[in-house]
Amino acid sequence: MATWASLPRRPLHLLIYGSPHQKLRYFSNPPEISLANLLRKHIFPFSSHLHEVIQHNPFVMRTPSSDPSKPISLLQSLGFSQNSLLSVIHACPKTLDYEFLTRWNKGFFELGLTNAASASTIQMILVQSASYKIEPEDFIRTLRQMKSVGFSSETVIRVFEAIPAAFMRDGIHVSRTIEFLKKSAGIKQQEELNKICQSYPEFLAFSINDTLRPLFSELSDLGFDQIEVRKVLIQNPNLLLSMEFGELSRYVNLLEGLKCRTPIKKRVLARGRLCAVVDIKIRIELLCNHGLIQRDALKILHVEPRSILYSQEDLEKKILFLMQQLGFNIDHLVEFPDYLGVNLEKQIIPRLKVVDFLKSKGVLEMVVELKHFVRLSRRKFYNFFVKPYPECEKIFGGLMRDVRVNDEKLKRKHPTGLWKLFKPQKYSESEEDVKNTKQFMDI
Repeated sequence: MATWASLPRRPLHLLIYGSPHQKLRYFSNPPEISLANLLRKHIFPFSSHLHEVIQHNPFVMRTPSSDPSKPISLLQSLGFSQNSLLSVIHACPKTLDYEFLTRWNKGFFELGLTNAASASTIQMILVQSASYKIEPEDFIRTLRQMKSVGFSSETVIRVFEAIPAAFMRDGIHVSRTIEFLKKSAGIKQQEELNKICQSYPEFLAFSINDTLRPLFSELSDLGFDQIEVRKVLIQNPNLLLSMEFGELSRYVNLLEGLKCRTPIKKRVLARGRLCAVVDIKIRIELLCNHGLIQRDALKILHVEPRSILYSQEDLEKKILFLMQQLGFNIDHLVEFPDYLGVNLEKQIIPRLKVVDFLKSKGVLEMVVELKHFVRLSRRKFYNFFVKPYPECEKIFGGLMRDVRVNDEKLKRKHPTGLWKLFKPQKYSESEEDVKNTKQFMDI
């Protein structure tokens, strides 16, 4: 009979999936066996992470009297399911330490995370804290500091999700940034403050002297009053607070130098100068995300100011159509910025159908450039690409060469002239009218 020492060691996955008598063979200490039984029963029935979790919990080895059922019961009372238990224990094995979890539970209670609906938020906090090595005491200290400046529980959670480093021992002094924002932008109501911080919590990590103070000084130098700044800050905090020094001035110069028809400029400035600047920034970022540099993007908006009025979805659709369907590069917009101002469905798509049809027939030998889609008038495109090929007229959607009546081909006639449309109606003359006319002529 083979002795215990002579038995070959089995791989870890065979240990997990083995028979009930062999599952605990390599956990010799009672705490290990107790923890392994509990985890396998409630969390790891089909998982290969059991051995790894026990290895990452040295307190079990050091404290034989620890009861592993307490932390699991506490997590289950907070609404954790089996899958979420597996995830949070694997990411933060220290949650199996009941004392550690109890310290965290104080912070959860102050945040109002006490029901089952908060399990996902608690899991996020535990996982983030494990990644950044944030202790419960540091989290609670920062939480109380944020509560003192007017943050709601939802705002605190959003800040922790975006910048967990703010909750570290030597974290960010949020109170100074909030006081500067209230003073510079005139933020008074707590609802407005929470809305800004929930929309763009990253600004709390900005330096006041290096980033925020130069930005608000530039806003003041350009003539924006506090009321307008406050309005835009509440609506689009990420777009306004993320501007670099000098970026705002470039957008204002572009806005003041627009050369377009007066109705278009009035529509651009309808919601105010600062809102128009934010609209310009949105379009600039959209163009830059597709590969353009900021200088070229500014040139495009300067030549084609109607792009400022178009929605992001419309511009995105046109750019993707340019690169995917037409096969041109994004740099072609620098030479043909008016492409963004044309109607895609009425002008570009019908012309593309004609070009694709001619290419499929092998009759189009010339290279079709973007100028043929954008710069040619409808009449010139018709005469150049459609008129020589009658079968393209139906594709293009223009006037047909021939008209069929009763399956007979008739020559197309010119439209009725205006002189015929405005010709006075002819009335029949009665005998009395003729008699009266003759009497008048005799006189």
